[in-house]
Parts: sequence; C-alpha cells; structure tokens
Amino acid sequence: MQARFITVEGIEGVGKSTHIAFIQKWLEARGVKVETSREPGGTPLAEQIRDLLLSPRTESMPEMAELLMMFAARSVHLENRIRPALKQGRWLLCDRFTDATFAYQGSGRGMDTARIAELEETVQGSLRPHLTLLLDAPVEVGLGRARARGEADRFEQEAVEFFRRVRQGYLARAQADPGRVKIVDASGSLEQVQAELVVVLEKAWAQWQTEQGE
Repeated sequence: MQARFITVEGIEGVGKSTHIAFIQKWLEARGVKVETSREPGGTPLAEQIRDLLLSPRTESMPEMAELLMMFAARSVHLENRIRPALKQGRWLLCDRFTDATFAYQGSGRGMDTARIAELEETVQGSLRPHLTLLLDAPVEVGLGRARARGEADRFEQEAVEFFRRVRQGYLARAQADPGRVKIVDASGSLEQVQAELVVVLEKAWAQWQTEQGE
C-alpha cells in the first residue's frame, strides 16, 4: 500500500506518546513499515530548534519568532525525514504537525491564521497528512495529567485559558476538515480510547485499500 503520513494531535496530557505506540503496533501487524517522529523536532537539527522553543528562559520570545521557528523546524523535518521516508515507502506517524501551529500559535496566541496558512503553503507545498487523529479531552483533565509528570516546559506553563483556546482551535480544525481530522475522546480509560482508535483506523485502512483497488 502507498505510504501514508499520519499525525496525532491534542493538548498536553491526552496520551499522545502512549497511543502513538499503540497505533504503530496496529499498523505493523498489517505489514506496514512505520517510522515515528515528532514536532517540533524529528531530526538532530530540528530537535535543537525544539529545545529553543520549549525551554523556559528569562528572555521573552516574540510570537512571530515562535511561529517562524516552528516552521523552520518543520522545514528541516520535512526535507530530511518526512519526504524521504514517504518516497521510500515507509509510513510516517508523527506526534503533532501543522494543525498544532494553527491551534497553538493561531488560536492560543491569537496570531493571524492567514499568515500561518501562507507559511504552510510555502514550507509544505501540497503535502498534508493523509489522516489526523485528534485526541480530545477537557483542558483540566489534560493539564492535570501533564503537570503530574514533572517540571513544565515553556508551553505547559501557560494559563488554563490559553489551553482552552488551543483546544477550541483544534476542534475548529476538525470541523473544517472532517474527512482528514478524526476526533477521538481521550478522557476515558486506556482501553476505551484505544478501542475508539481502532474503529477510526479500520475505516481509514478500508478506504485506502479501496483507493488502491486492493
């Protein structure tokens, strides 16, 4: 089957890492070669940019600098990791992508989404995820889990209202593109969430098989 680019999105504390590992095993059980990655990051250079973006510091980071660094890391990730993997027939399963930029910098920071869309087109061209799984949970649930893990990074230190805006931004993305973005309730038990993920994955798998005439 043609290589697919799948992204997993959501606010802090929705269990992205755990569920990505589950999705990877589900795909590998069907004979798919899967690589996992994350944004910002995914290559040595992009990970250095990630450190700049997430590490708390005394000097403030202008919102525009944050946005441009996100896309700088994405450009490196795309050219050095994502495109080569897909070209060679390997599936790419990524922890966050451009939907996160629209949610965090667009809805969370209140930045112009038209400008974000321009950067998306400039950096990505026509490349978009084939499927996006949006793990959704109330902000209080997600932040409670995230902050129990230990020291908060620069984004995790934001106020609750910031994450409410981010969550609404994500839900708006899903509403605008329901064919690609599938909402999964991440507030339940591990078993409940993964059962819902399987339903979504099976539907997508069947559709991809139909598209290729398999």
